[in-house]
Amino acid sequence: MSRWRYFGRRLLLSIPILVFGASITFVVIRMGPVDPVAAILGPKGNPQAYQRIASQLGLNQPLWQQYIDYMTNMFTLDLGDSWVVQPDTSVYSLVGSYAPRTLWLGFWSVLIALFIGIPLGFYAGLNPNTWSDYVASFGGIVWRAMPNFWLAVLLMQVLSNSEKVLFGFDWQNWIVPVNVVGNPLGAGPLTDPSNLIYAIKMVAPAAIVLGSASMGNEMRIGRTAVLETVNSNFIETARAKGVPPRSLVWKHIFRNALIPLVPIITGEAFLLIGGSVLVEIVFGINGIGYLFFQAVIQGDLPLVGSLMFIFILLVVFINILQDLLYTLIDPRVGYEGGA
Repeated sequence: MSRWRYFGRRLLLSIPILVFGASITFVVIRMGPVDPVAAILGPKGNPQAYQRIASQLGLNQPLWQQYIDYMTNMFTLDLGDSWVVQPDTSVYSLVGSYAPRTLWLGFWSVLIALFIGIPLGFYAGLNPNTWSDYVASFGGIVWRAMPNFWLAVLLMQVLSNSEKVLFGFDWQNWIVPVNVVGNPLGAGPLTDPSNLIYAIKMVAPAAIVLGSASMGNEMRIGRTAVLETVNSNFIETARAKGVPPRSLVWKHIFRNALIPLVPIITGEAFLLIGGSVLVEIVFGINGIGYLFFQAVIQGDLPLVGSLMFIFILLVVFINILQDLLYTLIDPRVGYEGGA
């Protein structure tokens, strides 16, 4: 089976997954305790206004009709408008406004995890039972064990009082002045070096917190993968044939050790979806996670349903991308699911 036929097959198989995910989302948001009409009216609403708004929103229709309308809108990418958070504002407009902040946060979170977690894990695997191995392994366990929300609050308190806690180092005025919380992209175009530094510095604490769990995972799994690869028979054969150590490490050990890390690396998207909600709230970064949180607590059902559908699309796409990466990294993996 060719790569493109495999890709098309996975796309077709993703359709029932999208239908199931969207159906579960509809059941949760439409049959849950949240009353969107009450959220729109507020505490001073009257029964006449309640019935009028419910009729305008289509909430008086049978549940099966609401389900068909919802599924039709989602699969035709008609995401509708917000009801409560920003009334009469399209979901596309809200996503376009909030998503860049989450993407900026996610970019640096993934970068920190990749360029710290994987190298430290590989280094520890190549130097087992040494002090560097013990330090890297202990660090991976500690970073993995600390909850994101706890680490976010702790780091925010440290940076807010950096002059007292960090022996006179004023983090908020270092290089460019920033507040601990705020919009990382609020300084202006990133083509200006000062704005770019501001945006990086603003998002750095949240990125460290958000990438910490994945960084710990990558360190631990990377170390284990390197140790297993180093002790494999084909590595012993390559050594016996006189393969240079540098070539052995880069062409054989690292490439094979990357295979179990593929789901961890691609799983960063799931981390952004779940973890960014808490981290964005603590650091005041008004991204897509903050928007989703506001939509849930305010009962904005169209916005919640649309964002959940976007999240499901992202998860399905990441899973397909993960399978394709497997075939690129390890040619032994076949498109029929076997070796």
